[in-house]
Amino acid sequence: MTDTGSPVADDVAAGSPAGGSAAAEFANRKYTLLERAQHLLHARSYLSPLIVLVLSYLVFTLLNDRFILPGNQATMIKSVVVVAILALGQTLIILTAGIDLSVGFIALLSMMVMAKTSAEQGWSPWLSILAGLVVGLACGALNGALVTKLNLPPFIATLGTFGIIQATMLLYTKGKTVLGPDLSESHLIAGNIPLRLGAERGPDSFAIYLGIVIMLALYAAVGFALSQTAWGRHVYAVGDDAEAARLSGIRVKRVLFSVYAVAGVLFAIGGWMALGLNSVASPNLLSDDTNLASITAVVIGGTSLFGGRGRLVGTLLGALIYATFDRGLSLAGADQQWRVFAVGVLVLLAVSVDQWIRKVKA
Repeated sequence: MTDTGSPVADDVAAGSPAGGSAAAEFANRKYTLLERAQHLLHARSYLSPLIVLVLSYLVFTLLNDRFILPGNQATMIKSVVVVAILALGQTLIILTAGIDLSVGFIALLSMMVMAKTSAEQGWSPWLSILAGLVVGLACGALNGALVTKLNLPPFIATLGTFGIIQATMLLYTKGKTVLGPDLSESHLIAGNIPLRLGAERGPDSFAIYLGIVIMLALYAAVGFALSQTAWGRHVYAVGDDAEAARLSGIRVKRVLFSVYAVAGVLFAIGGWMALGLNSVASPNLLSDDTNLASITAVVIGGTSLFGGRGRLVGTLLGALIYATFDRGLSLAGADQQWRVFAVGVLVLLAVSVDQWIRKVKA
C-alpha cells in the first residue's frame, strides 16, 4: 500500500479503527441548543410566526384586556381576509423567487369591473363577477408574460404594470364609487354572517363572516395543489434553483407563467372579498400600503424571499400577526406611526431570521 505521508489519511484509507472512529464521531456529533432550533425552524418554517403570534396575543392582552374580547377578535379576523388572500397569491410568486408590486391595483381593477358592469351596464351578477376574475387573470398573465417572454426581472415587470393597471383603473372608473344598494347579494357575499357565536350583539359576539370561510377554503385548495400535485413540486423546484429545475426537465417558464396567472385570479378574488366586506366599490377602497401588507405577511410568515422555501400556513399566520400588531397597538393607544414602525421591525427581524435559517448545515 502506498504511504501518503499522513497517518490520519493512511488510517482512513486502510479502514483502521481511527478512521472509522472519526467518521462515526462526525455522524453522531451533538448539536447545540441553538443549532437544534435552527434545524427545527428550517424544517418547519411556520413555527417562527406561530411563536410570534402567541407572544403578541399575550402581550397585547396584558396591555389591554379588551383585545381578547370575542367582538374585537371577530373584527380583527375580518380585517385579515383581504390581506390574507392577496398574500396567498403573493406567496406563490415569492416561492419562485419573484415578487409582485401590482397586487393592490389588480384587486381594485377587478373589483371595479365587477361592480360597474353590474350596476351601470346591467350585467347579471355572476357574469360581472366572472368578468372581474377574467380581468385578474389577464393582469396576472401580463405580469407572467413580461417575466417569461421578455425575461424582465419580476420587480421591474410588476413595477411597470403597477402604474399601467393603476392608470387603467382610474380611467375606467373616472374616480366614481359604486354603493352597496346598487350591487347584488352575490357581490356582497363576503359580508354575510352564516354563524355567530356567543351573544347576538356587542363585545361578546363573535361573528364568522362568509369571507373568512372563503379565505380558508382558498388556502386549503392552494395548499393541496402545492403539496399534492406535480405543479406544486415544480413551483418549489423552480424557486429553489431554476437552472437545476430546467436541467431536470421542468418547463420553468411555463411554471412561472402559470404562477403569475393563478396569482392574478387570487388577487381578483381578494378584490371581490373587499367589495363584500365593505359594501362599497371605490377606487380608493384599498390603501396605498396594500402591496406592502401582502409582502409583509408572506415574509413574516417564514417564506424565503430567495424562493423555494415556505408554507401557506405561515403566510396565514403572518397576515394574522400583521392585523394583531395593528389592532393591539391601536387599543394600546399607540400612534399610527408607531404601528408602521413595529411592522417594519418585524419585517427586518423576519428576513434576518430567514438568512440565519438558510445557513443551516446538514
